[in-house]
Amino acid sequence: MTTTETRAFPFSESERLDMDPLFAELRRDRPVSRVRLPYGEPAWLATRYEDVKFVLSDPRFSRAAAVSRDEPRSRGYRGPSGSIMSLDPPEHSRLRRLVTKAFTVRRVERLRPRAEQIAGELVDRMIAKGAPAELVEDFALPLPITVICELLGVPVEDRVRFRVWSDAFLSTTRFTPEQVAEHVARLREYMAGLIAERRREPRDDLLGALVVARDQEDRLSEDEMLALAEGILVAGHETTASQIPNFVYVLLTHPEQLALLRADLGLVPRAVEELMRYVPLGLAGGGARYALEDVELGGVTVRAGEPVVVALPSANRDEAVYSDPDRLDLRRQEAPHVGFGHGPHHCLGAPLARMELQVALRTLLERLPGLRFAGSEQDIVWKAGMATRAPERFPITWDAP
Repeated sequence: MTTTETRAFPFSESERLDMDPLFAELRRDRPVSRVRLPYGEPAWLATRYEDVKFVLSDPRFSRAAAVSRDEPRSRGYRGPSGSIMSLDPPEHSRLRRLVTKAFTVRRVERLRPRAEQIAGELVDRMIAKGAPAELVEDFALPLPITVICELLGVPVEDRVRFRVWSDAFLSTTRFTPEQVAEHVARLREYMAGLIAERRREPRDDLLGALVVARDQEDRLSEDEMLALAEGILVAGHETTASQIPNFVYVLLTHPEQLALLRADLGLVPRAVEELMRYVPLGLAGGGARYALEDVELGGVTVRAGEPVVVALPSANRDEAVYSDPDRLDLRRQEAPHVGFGHGPHHCLGAPLARMELQVALRTLLERLPGLRFAGSEQDIVWKAGMATRAPERFPITWDAP
């Protein structure tokens, strides 16, 4: 393969959480290569850690430029107008400042006791019902959904409805384009109804704060407010709900690392970071960045107007950055991963996701001794046709007290 060849991306149908070996080959020989995603125009693919960070942080690479182009992407849906993910600084910074205070490490730590309470109650129900249990439905989904609903001000009893809308939002092939458009429209209509409620009856939650910023301070438009609320609702639970079963799966298939963690739960924060590095949740990170001028990247010249897609999982397995990168090592103390992205668009909910993942792992390991597959690994049903990889059904069991 030469740098001028254009290869279909993703390179193959991924099995479970496996990494395609072509990523390692590209990092070694052609770190920036030509690819074509299922939708949009051809792009450059960056696979090395330093190149990925460079693309995500250098102002010569623009997200806003994608709005007027046939952006390379894994799904047909382009996202709502006014989305924070489609903006560059300073417009992106303006919207980000409106919600950043809700997701600071200090604010998130105040939410930890409530997250621990929710996780404990979910495990109580699992134990009361008896093994086996369904990890996704009984624990991994309701934990982050309840937390983000309470923070944003969305009725948690509506979670079944917006779970479908969220799946459509992230669909690659699971839903038809018409179904995606219908579900996304329903999500927008739902959020617009909640915003109308806040205008009639103001409340002290994140949605209420966005309404104040819109109506009293004129700091964002109506479309921007809707898109921001939708994005927080979807992104605020989807990654964590996927990573909880992913993390459990990886630990159960690495028994020596699981034993290490069970013996010292003080390793949980570090374990979360290593698992974020190790698990390839989505093969491409975020949206394409367009070069605003000719830029040298990974030995090639990206011409002005050309898009670049970054492979976050590949960057997290870069041999130049991590020793034995394909090995799970819960004691690893090397460079920070890019699982939450990098630069201006670094996931603003990362502190919340970290806290929830820490709470989830600690609660499961403390409360469910001998946690293991119910049956075998083959009983797990994996998501299909989605932008993220994770179990959809994951039966588990544990030792009776």
